[in-house]
Amino acid sequence: MTARSRFRRFHPRRPCSAAPRSPRHPLRVRLRRYTALAATAALSGPLLSGCGLLPGEARADDEAVKVMTWAPQDTHAADMAGMTAMAQAYARWINASGGVAGRRLEVLTCDERNDRLAAARCADRAADEDVVAVVGSYSRHGHTFMPPLEGAGIPYLGGFGVADDEFESPLSYPVNGGLPVLAAGNGRQLAAGGCTDVTLVRPDTVGGDQLVPLLDAGLRDGGAGAAAPVRDVAAPEDATSYLPSARRALDGAEAATASGAGTPCVTAVLGGRTDTFFDSFRRLAPEDAGVATASVLGSIRQNLVDSTGGAASSLEGAYATGWYPTADDPRWGPMRRVVREHAFGDDRIDPDDPGVRTTWIAYTVLRAALEEIGPDTPVTARSLRAVLDEGPAFSTGGLTPKLRWQYDDLLSAADFPRIVNTSVTYQRVRDGRLVSVHDGFVDVEKSLQADDDLG
Repeated sequence: MTARSRFRRFHPRRPCSAAPRSPRHPLRVRLRRYTALAATAALSGPLLSGCGLLPGEARADDEAVKVMTWAPQDTHAADMAGMTAMAQAYARWINASGGVAGRRLEVLTCDERNDRLAAARCADRAADEDVVAVVGSYSRHGHTFMPPLEGAGIPYLGGFGVADDEFESPLSYPVNGGLPVLAAGNGRQLAAGGCTDVTLVRPDTVGGDQLVPLLDAGLRDGGAGAAAPVRDVAAPEDATSYLPSARRALDGAEAATASGAGTPCVTAVLGGRTDTFFDSFRRLAPEDAGVATASVLGSIRQNLVDSTGGAASSLEGAYATGWYPTADDPRWGPMRRVVREHAFGDDRIDPDDPGVRTTWIAYTVLRAALEEIGPDTPVTARSLRAVLDEGPAFSTGGLTPKLRWQYDDLLSAADFPRIVNTSVTYQRVRDGRLVSVHDGFVDVEKSLQADDDLG
C-alpha cells in the first residue's frame, strides 16, 4: 500500500470541518484522544447533531477575537519568551490599526515551562478561556497539549515545529515543516556542498532517531555519492560537555579521509546544546582537519553565533538549513517595523530568532483567515477551522510559499501528513553572519516521501 493510499484510508473526506481522523493513525490509536469528546457527545444528545457547535466550542464576541500564544520562559535551556512577546506586539499593532475586520485582537499568553504538565495546563486554560485558536507557539509536549485542544475543537496554528503531533493532528495547521523538513533539507544542502561522508550527531531520543533516515534521504536526493549511510552518533540531550561524542565524530571523519572515501562532514542537531558540541569538536579537531560542519536553524541562530565569538565562533563556516529567508531579506521589513514601533524596547524579542519569526508568520495567517471570515460571520474555533480547511491559500509576504491545508495540499507521507510547507533555505555562517548561499526556497517533498516509502 502506498503512502498516499494509506493517507486516504485513514483520512476520508468529510462533509464538514468537524475534526477528522489523522491520516497517520488508525482509528484505534486516535480513539484515546477523542474519549472525552465522545463522552460529552453521549450526554449531549441532539446538541451534537450534524455539524453544529460542540459544547465548549471556543467563541469570540463581536468586538474581540481571543487567542493564546504559549512558550517556555526562564528555563535556562529552551527559553522562547520572544514568541509570546511578539504575539503581544502584533496585537498592539493590529488594534492600533483598527483591528481585524472590525474586531479587536486579544492575546493571552501562557508559560509552557518546557514541561509536559505545564503544557497541558496551558491547553486546559485555552479551553477554559474560550480562545478561538492557539497561535505561533512553542512546545515539545504535543502528546499532552493536543488532546485538550482537540476535545475543545481549538486549532493549533503555526507551532514552532518540534512536536510530532503538530504534523499528525487534524486540528494542527503548521506553517513550516519542522525538524523533518530541516533534516531532509540539511542532507540536500550537504550534498550540494560536496559532502560524501556524513556524521550526524543528534539527541539520543525517539525524535532523534527519526533524523537519521531523513538526512540519508536528503543526501540521496541531492545526488551525494556517499560511500556509506550517515554515521549515527547518538548523544545525551543535556550534556555539559560533548567531548566523547565529538571524538567519535572526528574519528569517523578522519577514517573517511584516510581511506579516500570522500569529503567528510559533521552535522549536529542538538538544539540549545549544539554550540557546546561544536566547542568540544573544535578543541579536538586540528585546524587543517578539512572537516566541514553543519546544523539547522533553531540549533544555530544568529544570536548564538554572536555570543560565541562572531567570526571567531566555533560555528564559523558551518552550513545551516532553515525554514525562512535570512535576516537581511527585505521581506522581514514589516515585522521589524512592528517590533520597533509596538514592542516598546522589549528585549525579549530578537527579530532574527526563528521562534519570533514563526509567531509573526502564524499571526499573518490568522489575520488573513479572519479577514476571509469577514465582519458579518461570528468568529469561533469552528468558523476559523472551516476557513483553514477549505479556504484559499494564504500569503505570508513571501516568507514562506503560500499556505493552505486542504486535503490535496497535505503531504502524502504517513509520518508527517499535516506538513504543507516542504521548503527550506540554504544558509552558511560567513564572517560571523548567517547568509544565504542559494536563491529562493528548495523543496524537499521528494526526500520526505522517499523516506516514508523506504520506511
